[in-house]
Order: sequence, then C-alpha cells, then structure tokens
Amino acid sequence: MNIQLKSSSLTSGGCGTCATAERADGEGSVQVHLDPKLNIGTAKVFAVYGKGGIGKSTTSSNLSAAFSKIGKRVLQIGCDPKHDSTFTLTKRMVPTVIDILEQVNFHSEELRVEDFVFEGYNGVMCVEAGGPPAGTGCGGYVVGQTVKLLKEHHLLEETDVVIFDVLGDVVCGGFAAPLQHANRALIVTANDFDSIFAMNRIVAAIQAKAKNYQVRLGGVIANRSRETDQIDRFNAAIGLSTLARFPDLDAIRMSRLKKQTLFEMDPTPEIVAVQQEYLRLAATLWAGTEPLDGKPMKDRDIFDFLGYQ
Repeated sequence: MNIQLKSSSLTSGGCGTCATAERADGEGSVQVHLDPKLNIGTAKVFAVYGKGGIGKSTTSSNLSAAFSKIGKRVLQIGCDPKHDSTFTLTKRMVPTVIDILEQVNFHSEELRVEDFVFEGYNGVMCVEAGGPPAGTGCGGYVVGQTVKLLKEHHLLEETDVVIFDVLGDVVCGGFAAPLQHANRALIVTANDFDSIFAMNRIVAAIQAKAKNYQVRLGGVIANRSRETDQIDRFNAAIGLSTLARFPDLDAIRMSRLKKQTLFEMDPTPEIVAVQQEYLRLAATLWAGTEPLDGKPMKDRDIFDFLGYQ
C-alpha cells in the first residue's frame, strides 16, 4: 500500500488514500474524509489542539495519567510524526504505527497488539501514529490506519477514554481527521498573541467539522500562563470558556526532561496543586461538558482585538 497522496479534485473534499464521504464536509471544505465505518465506539474521545510548542503533549500525557488515577482505562494516540507524545508515559520513544506497517509491507493482519500499543504509566495504553515522510503523504490517512488497527484488534472495546494529541496548529484536512472521531475538542493556549491567534483558527476548523460530525468545542486549557486576561477577553468575545489553568512552572519543564508525568514528580506544594488541577479537569471531562458554540473572528479583527491599547 502506498501512503503517498494521489491527485484528487478539491471540490470533492477528498483524498486519494481516504474513503470518499457521501456528504459534504462544510461549505468549501477540502478536508480529508475517513471511512465512516471506523467509529471508535463507546469511549469518550478528546482531541487536543493548540499552537505548536504550547504544551499539548505535556497536557495530553498528564491528562491521560489523571484519567487513569480516577479509574479509567485510557488510550493516548500521538498524531505527530515526531512521535514524542507519549514518552513521559512509556519512558522511551516507541515505534510508530507507520514504522511497524512498513516493516510488514502494510499487511496489518501480520501485526500483534504489542507491536504498536505500549503500556505506560499507571496502565495508560500508548500509540504513536507517526506520519508519512515530509511532503509525501497525508496525516489523515495515518490517523485512519491507526484507528483501523485498533478496531481490528478490538482494543477500543474496553477503553473508557481516548485522547488524540494532534500536531501543532496544522488544521489542514489531514490533521483535522481526529475531529471526525472526537466528542470534544480541547484547545491548549497561553496568554499571548500567537497562541490565541492560532486558537482562533483552530476554532474555525472545529466548527467546520461540527457541521457533519459529533465533535463539539469542549473548552480551553490555559497553559504556561501566570495571567489569563487575554484568554479571558477572547473567550468572552467568541463564546468559549476555560476548563483548567496551569502556571508556567519550571517543575513542569523538568518533568519532560526527567521523562516523567507530573504524578511521578516529587510532591512539592506546587506540583501537588498542578496534579489536583489535572484530576479536577479529568473528572470534569468525564462528567461531561456542555458543547460550546464559538464564533471565530476574522484574522484582521482578532489582530485588532488582542493586546493593549
């Protein structure tokens, strides 16, 4: 099987390596369509987005650990070709789904579960989807193949929570693909211009997917931010709300360097406070959040809106 994209009409909203959907995916959309039969099932599914480098993997891994701490069976899927989403959980860089499939010439029936699913901290199951070589393929295809494998091996049937950790602020069709599986999309942001500007664009992508899929905006996670005044102003203006706040602590940076989740760090008062915030966030998401109907701004409008006069 070749993972390179084939040519396709932009008006079809499709991709040569992905199943063609029977319905449009939002006006003017050219986003990738996955096989509609590849639904994840009964698990609660969250897709974590945000500007590149904002701390999505740190947030996703610690949220996965928090869900496990409240007794949930958790699967985290890293969707970045760098495959660095889960290393604080597994303590190593695990091989990607694409790496493993290439080894068996894409004969997925030859794979065992242990070839591509790795148990991490407190029983969190970890998968790194990986990606095609730069400039040669589609991230949406990779997500689709990963979900297909998980379904074939019945790994989603006893999973309570699935967390997609999605590459940077790339909101093309391929990396919007997790939104076709998710119940709630979460956006990680800092209290700065670039993060909030990226968040505005991500809101637009999520709302486009929400027209035809079950995904809805779940809320904002403020990260690396002592203050949240700009986030709060933006949320109020477009109809979002903040679910959790995590300060800019050196201990959080150190947790990545130590290849540990925050739940494995020495229990200083500041670490305990962050652990409790993650546990509170996990409990809130498990209980269910009301869908948000955010109204993204035009680029020029948000440029004028953010900052100090």
